[in-house]
Amino acid sequence: MVDSVDRLNAQSADANAPGARIDPTIPHPARIYDYLLGGKDHFAADREAAEQLAALSPGTREGVRAHRAFLGRAVRHLAEDAEITQFLDIGTGIPTQGNTHEIAQQINPAARVAYVDNDPIVLVHGRALLASSEEGMTTVIEADLRDPDRILSHPEVTKVIDFTRPVALIMAGVLHFITDEEKPYELVERYKSAVPSGSRLLLSHITLDFAPQVPKERFTKPYDKGSAPMVPRSHAQVTKFFQGWTMVPPGLVEVVTWRPNEDEYQESIPGGGHAWAYGGVAVKP
Repeated sequence: MVDSVDRLNAQSADANAPGARIDPTIPHPARIYDYLLGGKDHFAADREAAEQLAALSPGTREGVRAHRAFLGRAVRHLAEDAEITQFLDIGTGIPTQGNTHEIAQQINPAARVAYVDNDPIVLVHGRALLASSEEGMTTVIEADLRDPDRILSHPEVTKVIDFTRPVALIMAGVLHFITDEEKPYELVERYKSAVPSGSRLLLSHITLDFAPQVPKERFTKPYDKGSAPMVPRSHAQVTKFFQGWTMVPPGLVEVVTWRPNEDEYQESIPGGGHAWAYGGVAVKP
C-alpha cells in the first residue's frame, strides 16, 4: 500500500485533487478487483469485501484473472482482426498489466484510447502509468458510466476519439454495478447510438447462471456497504445489451471459452471451473 498512500498524500493538500476525494472506508469495485488481481492499490475495506467473495467462491481470484485474460484477447481481436483504431474503455479500473492501450498499441502504435472510471484513485494512478506510444494517444478521465453525455462530450475524450469513425466501446465488468433502477439498457443504448456503423461493443458481465446453488443475496452481500451494489444477470439479460448489433462468433459465452488462446496459460478454476461471467463482442450494422 505504500505506493497508494504516497500518491494520495501527495495530493491531499488540494481539496479538489482526486486523492482528496477518496474514502478508504467504503469498498470500491475497482479497488476490490485490484486486490483480487494481486495489485497494491486498495484499502482494508476493499480487502475485507474481496475476502468475503473469495470465501463464498473458491475460484474468485482465478475467475478474476480469467476475466482479465478475456479482455486482453477481445482487445487484441478488435485491434488486429477488426482493425479498430479507437477505444473508449468505460469502467477501466486501476491500471495493471495488459491494459487496453498496451495491447492495442502493440498491434497498431497509432491506436487511440480514452479511459473512464468513477474512482478517483484510477485517475491518480492512471495519469502516472498510462503512457502512450509516440504515434498513438491515451487519456484517462474521472467520470461515471451513468453520465453518458458528459463522457461523450468531455474534451479529453473528444481530443482522442473521433466519433465519425468506428469506435470500440468497452464495458468490461462494469454493468453489473448498475442497478435496474438506473436503467442500464438505456445507458448502453445511449453509447451505442453515439458511434457509427462498424463500431464494436466489448462487454462482460457477472452472472450466477453457473452457480445456481448460491443465493443472490449472499453473493452480492460483500458489495452492500460499498460504493456500488452488485447485480448479477442471466444470459438473456446480458444478451439484451447487444440488441440491434451483430454478435461476433462465438457469441455471448462464458469468458473462459471466448476464443481461448492455446498459448495462453489457462488456470484451473476451483468451485466448478467457472469464472461466473459472460463476455462477448458485437458489431454495429
